[in-house]
Amino acid sequence: MITHDLRLIADAIMDKKGQDVVSLDLRKTDGAITDFFVICDGSNTTQVGAIADNIALKMEEEGHTLYRSQGEGNNFWIIQDYGNIVVHVFLKEYRDFYRLEDLWADVPRKDYKERKVKSASKKAE
Repeated sequence: MITHDLRLIADAIMDKKGQDVVSLDLRKTDGAITDFFVICDGSNTTQVGAIADNIALKMEEEGHTLYRSQGEGNNFWIIQDYGNIVVHVFLKEYRDFYRLEDLWADVPRKDYKERKVKSASKKAE
């Protein structure tokens, strides 16, 4: 189920053209506050807000509770807490500055790419 939720979040990010989508598996890390981080970035504050809004919408549609969220006031770095998954949506410059992934460089990491969906006309051929 966790794999499905991670993919759901990644797809919601990419629906809004979020970049460099990764998840970090923190389950074997001592003192971790969550099981997974999902990290991405957007090129401007409008996009960062749209990405976060789309994640919240898609997760709510699947019945997930957003326990806590911060950063919507400025859209530089929005954090969404879903309990076992914490999502970080950065403005590109802030992601480059904080380098959050470097803090957990030794944990398993998964990079997400946009899925290719075959159109109905291609299937019919």
